[in-house]
Amino acid sequence: MGNVLLHRKISIVLATVDVINEYGINGLSTREVAKRVGISEAAIFKHFKSKSDLLYAVLDHFSHYDIDVIASIRSKKLDPIEAIVCFIDTYAAYYENYPAITALTQNNDVLRYDPNLSEKIQDILFSRTDFIAQMLKQAQCNGKIKADLDSEDIAVMIMGIAREWCLNWRLRDYSFSLRERMLASLKIVLEALVIKF
Repeated sequence: MGNVLLHRKISIVLATVDVINEYGINGLSTREVAKRVGISEAAIFKHFKSKSDLLYAVLDHFSHYDIDVIASIRSKKLDPIEAIVCFIDTYAAYYENYPAITALTQNNDVLRYDPNLSEKIQDILFSRTDFIAQMLKQAQCNGKIKADLDSEDIAVMIMGIAREWCLNWRLRDYSFSLRERMLASLKIVLEALVIKF
């Protein structure tokens, strides 16, 4: 019974992502989500108290991927620059394989105005930026990149490039390799930071 309920909740979360992808955050309808899962709209509210609670579950599901990616990269004990490349490459591959999830990255600003979601959005965005900033700081300590640059500024710039490529990719109907574009842009940034011997 417990596995069925867990499976149902995950099905609702994934259907919600698909609806947001197709109709936008303002077009999110629990009726449409229920239809896609094959349940009644009332059944959604047996699992989630409100639409806001459902959106929180979507963000929470999404944030678990972040935790796993960061833990995996740390366990590999990669060079900090390799860790940053691995981080961006992992997300680019994830997005290419699950394009609908990029709808969330494009709605962060809208979602943050919901008091129930604001902290979760901040946690997601800041954990990603903080990880990259930590890797950059470590690379600076190792003498690999210029020490006079602010690691947080660079981390925000890298995440901004990733978000901008996601938006372009969505607007162009996924017509190019997101991975190639994100990694090419990242390479340009990182090469500008590397100390040449």
